[in-house]
Amino acid sequence: MAWRFKASKYKNAAPIVPKPEACIRDICVGSYQTFGNNIAASAAFMAFNWEHTGSSVAVLPLDDCGRKSKTMPLLHGHTDTVTDLEFSPFHDGLLATASQDCLVKIWHIPEKGLEASLSDPECVFSHKQRRVETVGFHPTADGLLHSTAVGCVMLFDITTQKEIFSNNEHPEVIQSVSWKQDGTILATSCKDKNVRILDPRVGDSPIQMAAESHQSIKDSRVVWLGNQTRILTTGFDAARLRQVIVRDLRNFSVPEKTMELDCSTGILMPLFDPDTNMLFLAGKGDTTINYLEVSDKDPYLTEGLRHTGEQTKGACLVPKRALKVMEGEVNRVLQLTSNMVIPIMYQVPRKTYRDFHSDLYPETTGYKTELTASEWINGVNLPVPKMSLDPAKRELGETPIIPRLGPKPFSSNSGDVSFDKVFAVPVAPGSQENIHNLSSGGTADNGGDTFSAPATVAATAQNKPDLIVEIEIKKPHVDNVSESNVQKTLSTSERRKSSADADESPDKIFEQTHSESSENSTEGDDKPDAELRRFSAARSSIAERRRLYESRSKSTVEEKSQSPVPLRRELSKVEPLKPQQQQSSLTTPATDIKRISAPEGKLLEERRRNVTSVIDGGTALKKSSTEAAITTTHKRTSTVFGKVSKFRHLKGTPGHKSTHIENLRNLSRQIPGECNGFHANHERVAVPLSGPGGKIAIFDLSRPGRLPDGVIPSLVNGSNIMDFQWDPFDSSRLAVACDDGIVKLWRIPEGGLNEPTNSPERELIAHLDKIYFIRFHPLAEDVLLTASYDMTVKLWDLRTLEEKILLTGHTDQIFDLAWSPCGKLVATVCKDGKLRVYNPRKSETPIREGNGPVGTRGARITWALDGQYIVCTGFDKVSERQISVYNAQKLNAPLNTASLDVSPSILIPFYDEDSSTLFVTGKGDSTIYCYEITDEEPYICPLSHHRCTSLHQGLSFLTKNHCDVASVEFSKAYRLTNTTIEPLSFTVPRIKSELFQDDLFPPTRITWKPTMSADEWFACNDRKPIKLSLQPDGMEALSSIQQVTPAKRIEHAGNGSSGSMTRAEYEKNKQQEIQKSVSARLEYNTKLEQDDMEGVDENEWQED
Repeated sequence: MAWRFKASKYKNAAPIVPKPEACIRDICVGSYQTFGNNIAASAAFMAFNWEHTGSSVAVLPLDDCGRKSKTMPLLHGHTDTVTDLEFSPFHDGLLATASQDCLVKIWHIPEKGLEASLSDPECVFSHKQRRVETVGFHPTADGLLHSTAVGCVMLFDITTQKEIFSNNEHPEVIQSVSWKQDGTILATSCKDKNVRILDPRVGDSPIQMAAESHQSIKDSRVVWLGNQTRILTTGFDAARLRQVIVRDLRNFSVPEKTMELDCSTGILMPLFDPDTNMLFLAGKGDTTINYLEVSDKDPYLTEGLRHTGEQTKGACLVPKRALKVMEGEVNRVLQLTSNMVIPIMYQVPRKTYRDFHSDLYPETTGYKTELTASEWINGVNLPVPKMSLDPAKRELGETPIIPRLGPKPFSSNSGDVSFDKVFAVPVAPGSQENIHNLSSGGTADNGGDTFSAPATVAATAQNKPDLIVEIEIKKPHVDNVSESNVQKTLSTSERRKSSADADESPDKIFEQTHSESSENSTEGDDKPDAELRRFSAARSSIAERRRLYESRSKSTVEEKSQSPVPLRRELSKVEPLKPQQQQSSLTTPATDIKRISAPEGKLLEERRRNVTSVIDGGTALKKSSTEAAITTTHKRTSTVFGKVSKFRHLKGTPGHKSTHIENLRNLSRQIPGECNGFHANHERVAVPLSGPGGKIAIFDLSRPGRLPDGVIPSLVNGSNIMDFQWDPFDSSRLAVACDDGIVKLWRIPEGGLNEPTNSPERELIAHLDKIYFIRFHPLAEDVLLTASYDMTVKLWDLRTLEEKILLTGHTDQIFDLAWSPCGKLVATVCKDGKLRVYNPRKSETPIREGNGPVGTRGARITWALDGQYIVCTGFDKVSERQISVYNAQKLNAPLNTASLDVSPSILIPFYDEDSSTLFVTGKGDSTIYCYEITDEEPYICPLSHHRCTSLHQGLSFLTKNHCDVASVEFSKAYRLTNTTIEPLSFTVPRIKSELFQDDLFPPTRITWKPTMSADEWFACNDRKPIKLSLQPDGMEALSSIQQVTPAKRIEHAGNGSSGSMTRAEYEKNKQQEIQKSVSARLEYNTKLEQDDMEGVDENEWQED
């Protein structure tokens, strides 16, 4: 305890608050829900969030003061709240900002500060539709930037503008990051209540240590205590008391010191000075700033003088080289309030400040380093040289600020070339794209227009998969052109004006859109002049503007990983001309040909096959084979201007509590990811239980309520369960696959299970190794498919337990398999990143093969739109969950990919073919994502998602005949939670719900009865499934209330005939019938209001 009485030089450091005149006043700061400090400072500038949205950043000189105008220059670089910002330790004018718009931007502040608002950053990095939480610079390597988004830590080299490290092993949101002072390792605090130590240069497992930290999921922060082996974290305990914890890496799992403060709700922002061991704790929303001294002995944390003042919105420390050392200032805290920035000086009392007190100012870390990002990532460690704060030893003497504002480390030597290298950034509809200048390098002849690019672009593009190069088109001979001949960036208003007189304007630019890169794709140089024009006379109409907006608002295509080719703008294509327009098209300039965007899935085909069509022997227009196939397309079902999907506002409603099965317990958590973990039919549900023996509990849906305590009757399989599934044509037969390669067929008695049983009806010895999954045939009775660890797929006849077909061709683990709706084909997704389509009865090898999801954590697959498309869910290279749609005939690339979030659970798809609705969710999720799959761009249209009140462990949908169509219920499911089984109903809001909504319920395929026997299917005697009308007896159809003669009705399967119309024709006819019936019911009057008014006598118009 003697240390307590040891004199500390900084013990009496007192906070000194300047007068209001010396503060920055009249600023506008809001309350932001971020993990950042909302303010940052270098030795020359300070930067902080501006306005209530926080999307702009104010940058002011560090010594600035006084009132500030609302119109002062700002950084307008983000479309959403700036979550974090930080200055480089080696460049006082280099600022990094992170935002909720998924972008990280690097800014260069001029030496004199902002004289005009900036909106064009030096470079941009993206986290692919994931909110960026933190950003910062490396403490020893120049140009090395870190940022976090959700559970991903990424490192970027801003000199080359490349990603050099990415780790996605954090299961929850990363809330704080701090580097050790020597720059070797870093610490993170995560929402999963753990703190981790990472070494990015360790290849296999960057996470070196992990320990439980604060036991509240609220915000937490971490800071490294200089070069020591200790870290300090702030957060909340289980009782929501604010905590400070000190940990030593040598005994990481046990806290060295835990200090509980108070029960305030604001997170404590730790600000640590490694030179003086001074720690400042500023709580968001607090009016006090605590000062503590950190030591390496008990009591570890010693409280100093506390400052009380304005309510804190953010806080940061000023670099040591900007302090007033000749006034005894040992630290300065910039406190951000709602309308002020207050510099709080911490001064150590001394008798005189005439001389420099060297005992208060040890040598501090300098601002010059020889270490680069590339050297550091290759294993080089080089400490930053120390510098003295003694004015007599400093370069600029007593000048408190030593600014180091340039040169910009990422600038080109020529100064004429500027590229934005953006990693898979989806361009927002209507947003202004940054058009950058180019100088010489390479030219291409395109009808007199030339564009140039430096030779380094191609080399850089081949090595970076996530790069968008923006190029400008310039004319070589134009009047009134500056000497540099560099075109300026067009503003939004200028672009609108240029669309009206495009033929007269010499400025032409590329249309910038986001598309997916491919390994063997190259940017062609033989584009006609029509494709290089963006604004033409044809675009001036309302219809053309609508098409332009729709093409820019479509879902973006996510990039494929492992592709060495940079992202580029989408190739344009020419719409096919109607016959009556062909003659006029010969005299129309090429620039008037309309352009529409092509999805990336079609770009590869367009590259390989170009079809030249000659119109009347005239000019030949280059068209791809894909263009010829889209001459007749349907309207989009979900767009801003077009028709909205009928299921856009679907509603998920859980069943009443009286319909729940409650008091579930001992649910198994060891089910493999290939298994859904829960399966239901209209009579029973099957739920796996934990414990040895591979138990499956069977519950009758006809007996809801609370389960009695005690032993739950179950099926005891004797081995670990790999997958299980109900027979679609026999509600009492359950097939269970085990890890011993045996499939057990159970027969559930009529009254359900009353006691545990271990005697299955039959056993099928399918494989010698573990079974991945089992699948019943959708149409044929007694046909079962099994897939095993031996990478083979077998088809069995369950009547004879005989193997009929063996499928090969897989090279790794099979994630999932799905039967096509017709029952002829199967599609598989494999860990080797391939999609395969088999025709089992004709070939044991795949008939088609293509690239699937990149991630190796799992994937699922299903068919859509009558087997014309394949939907695959999986992960990308950074473990972000994705949904991709493929053309079943062309699996080379997805037509579109929609990204969801970062989560470890696999998205399980459930497709309703009548409504073309895709439900996807994962184990442990609380949201059921809903999409409509269409046969045209963007192919994946989001619907209203359903958010449950609790997490679910499984989901299982029933067949269509069990939907309550009278309540407009188009889908019904059962949801498994930790303790309950709940029914879930999906309905569509309708006004006239007393009528049968035949536009929502077309004749449905009968999938609950077999269409053919096993012998018929194995003999290739296929039969189409019959269709059945879901209209209840005595319920009038919505289309039948019309007063005109109804159109010819479809003959349903109920009277022995299958539907003769396609689904699209049926929906079109129904829509026309409904429109006519509604029009017939409307009351209208052709009499005008003025017809009842009294006129003026003609004599009154005569002049006297």
